[in-house]
Amino acid sequence: MINKFGDNLLFCLTNTKRRFKYLALIVEKLKIDLKQHNFMQPLILPLSFELNTNKVYSIVGKNGGGKTTLIKSLTCLNDEAVFAAEGAVWFNNINLIKAESKTLRQMRKEKIKYVFQDSISSFDPLRKVKYYFQPFIKMAEFDELMRYFLFENLIDVLQLYPYELSGGMAQRLSFILAFLYNPDILILDEPTSALDYRIINLLLHSIKEFAKKKNNVALIVTHDFHFARAVSDMTALLNDGSLSEFVPAEEFFTKLQNPSLHNYRRIAE
Repeated sequence: MINKFGDNLLFCLTNTKRRFKYLALIVEKLKIDLKQHNFMQPLILPLSFELNTNKVYSIVGKNGGGKTTLIKSLTCLNDEAVFAAEGAVWFNNINLIKAESKTLRQMRKEKIKYVFQDSISSFDPLRKVKYYFQPFIKMAEFDELMRYFLFENLIDVLQLYPYELSGGMAQRLSFILAFLYNPDILILDEPTSALDYRIINLLLHSIKEFAKKKNNVALIVTHDFHFARAVSDMTALLNDGSLSEFVPAEEFFTKLQNPSLHNYRRIAE
């Protein structure tokens, strides 16, 4: 009996280790409330999901539905005076919801990179573009990515201030910077909002290539139905504060019969 118990325990531990080896992020019962004067208004109802390595995940939903609030909560980027978060977000055996500010800053710098919809505001208006790319300028990959995203006059671009950039230029530069840092997790907020179709196609390919590297994973939030379908391995819907289960993208966009998903597909198309 002891041997049988020991064998079962070893089997469970081995399977658990194998499972966690391929998990980049684990979200457990994450709940987000908006702080009102004398009560908490629920914004994101308790949700749980896991992100596996070497995959692209997308969360689709209407504008103003809480997608950006959700992804910001993963590394405690929301204003604590306005939002309250409960639950757990596990990354590298650290619960980010409970982590110290120093740890969170280090994670965002090296391991979990964001590209937000309003990319211009992510840059310091008093620093030239060159400041952000200084560590990478002599790397071949820098030149390749700049030209890939259709920046030809590299010297001129590096001398610009953020307020001299268009929304599309700022978004492209943010993508390039994120790819150069090669984080474990890349989180993109409405990545097609300021791009034309040429750049969207280039971005789609680069996201898929990024997810194939080592143990990388990409998480995208978007209302762009067609982009999500083309780029994603797994897709979920955020609707009225609730997140559906992640399912294979093709199944999500063609087969699921959930009324909320059906309504979203009808509106998006």
